[in-house]
Amino acid sequence: MSAAPVWSVDPRTGNPREQVAVEATAEEVDRAVRAAHAVRDALADRAARAAFLRAAADLLEETGEHIVEAADAETALGPARLNGELARTAAQLRAFAEVVDEGAYLDVHIDHQDGSRTPPWPDLRRYKIPLGVVAVYAASNFPLAFSVPGGDTASALAAGCPVVVKAHPDHPATSELCASVLRRAAARTGLPEDVVTLVHGFDAGVDLIRHPLVSAAGFTGSVRGGRALFDAAAARPAPIPFHGELGSLNPVVVTGAAAAERAGEIGAGLGGSMTLGAGQFCTKPGFVLVPEGATGDQLLKTLTETVSSTGSGVLLDHRMRDAFVTGVRERAALPDVGAPVTPGAGGEHTVSAGFLTVPAARLTAGGPHDALLEECFGPVTVIARYASVDEIAAVLARLPGNLTATLQAATEHDDPDAARLLAALTPLAGRILVNGWPTGVAVAPAQHHGGPYPATTSTSTSVGATAIERWLRPVTFQSTPEALLPPELREDNPLGLPRRVDGRRA
Repeated sequence: MSAAPVWSVDPRTGNPREQVAVEATAEEVDRAVRAAHAVRDALADRAARAAFLRAAADLLEETGEHIVEAADAETALGPARLNGELARTAAQLRAFAEVVDEGAYLDVHIDHQDGSRTPPWPDLRRYKIPLGVVAVYAASNFPLAFSVPGGDTASALAAGCPVVVKAHPDHPATSELCASVLRRAAARTGLPEDVVTLVHGFDAGVDLIRHPLVSAAGFTGSVRGGRALFDAAAARPAPIPFHGELGSLNPVVVTGAAAAERAGEIGAGLGGSMTLGAGQFCTKPGFVLVPEGATGDQLLKTLTETVSSTGSGVLLDHRMRDAFVTGVRERAALPDVGAPVTPGAGGEHTVSAGFLTVPAARLTAGGPHDALLEECFGPVTVIARYASVDEIAAVLARLPGNLTATLQAATEHDDPDAARLLAALTPLAGRILVNGWPTGVAVAPAQHHGGPYPATTSTSTSVGATAIERWLRPVTFQSTPEALLPPELREDNPLGLPRRVDGRRA
C-alpha cells in the first residue's frame, strides 16, 4: 500500500493547494527517532547549542517572507499576525540561547562532606542532564510559535535534547519550510541536521509516542487528542513525561464595582480579546461573570457594539468551522440561554463572532448547561449574569483547570469583593490577571503558561525560560573523585556556572 499524501489546504476555500509530503510509515518514524538518538551527544556542548539557536533565529528571519506567505496560505491568519508570530519565534530562540549561555538552568548544588551532621553528609554534587529524544506535537493555531520552530522545540534543543516534530496537518508546507530552516541552522553551526527531524501523519504521531527511544513529549492541541497521547505515554513499558496543553476556558470575573466604574471600557476590551485571531487563541476569554443590573447591561451594550462590528473570519480548517457552528448552535438552544449577537456560520467558509448569555444560577448544579463551561474554539464567549458574590463562588467552584483567570476590579476606589474573588480564581489557573486580558503571552523568565488539568497535564510551563526544565532530570554524584566529575560539578568551576555551594550562592 502506498503512503497517504499530505496536502496543503487553503482554509479560505477548502481546496487543496499542493501535495507537500507523504505520511510517515512506522519504519520511517523509527528511522527518524533513531537518527535523532544517534546525534544526541552532538548537543552536549553548550556553546554549540547556543550558536545553533541563534543561527536558527537568523535564518527564520532571513526566510521570513516565504514562511509567512506559506503560513498565510494554509491558515488564513494574515501577514500582520504571522509576521508578529515570526518575530516572537525568533526572539524565543534567542532567549533560550541566553538561558543556555547563563547555565543557571543546570541548577548546580554542591554540599561538601560534613561529618558533624546527623547523619553525616558525604560529598554530594547535583545538576541536571538532558532526557534524550523529545517528541513535539505541533499546534494548529500557532504555525510558528507553537509548532516546528516553537517553544517546545526551542526549549528541548536548549536542554540538549534532539527533537522529532509531528507536523500539524493544517500547515504542512509551513512545517517543511521551518524544519528545513532548523536543519540548515544546525549544519551552519557544525551540528548534525538530524538534531531536528519532521514526520507527518496521525499514525506517525501514535508511533512516535510509543517509540522506546523517545524520552519525553510536548503537545499543544485538543483535550481529546492530548489525552489519548498522554494515556499512551503512561501505558508504555517505560512511561515518559508528557507535557500537554489541552484546553482552557480562561474565566473572567467582573466585580460590581468594576462594572459601575468602567462598564464600557471592559465591554470593549472583552470584545477585542475574544475575537482576536477569530477566537483561536488558547487564552481567549471564553467565560465571563458579569453582574446583573444596569451596569452589567451597559457592559453588554458595549460588547454588543464591539462584536457586531467584527467582520466574519476564517478558522484554521473546515473541521474546526463545523465544530464551532455546531457547538454554538447546541449551546444557544439550551433553556434560558440568549444570543444578543448570534455566533455561527458567516458564509460558506467563514464564521461570525458573537456571545451567549445565561443566568449564573443555571450553572451551579450541573446538567446540560455544563456545556457552557467547556471551551468552544472560535469567536464566542459566554456571559453568565450573577446576583451575588456567593453565586460567583458557586460557579467558580465548578470550573475545570485553566491557563488563565482574570479579575476585572475597580481601579479608582476600593473594591470590597476583589480580594475574595482573586483568592477564588487563583486555584483555577497558572496565570492570574487583574484588569487586563489574557490573549497575549509574554516570553519572559517569570511567565507561566500552564495550569491545572485539562489546561495542561503537568505543572510545567511551555512559555518562558523555565520551559527548559521539562526536558531535564537531576543527577547527584556522591563521593566522586574530582577527575571523574563532569566539568559542571568540579570544585574549581571551570565553566563559570552559577551554583549553590553548602547552601549559599557562589
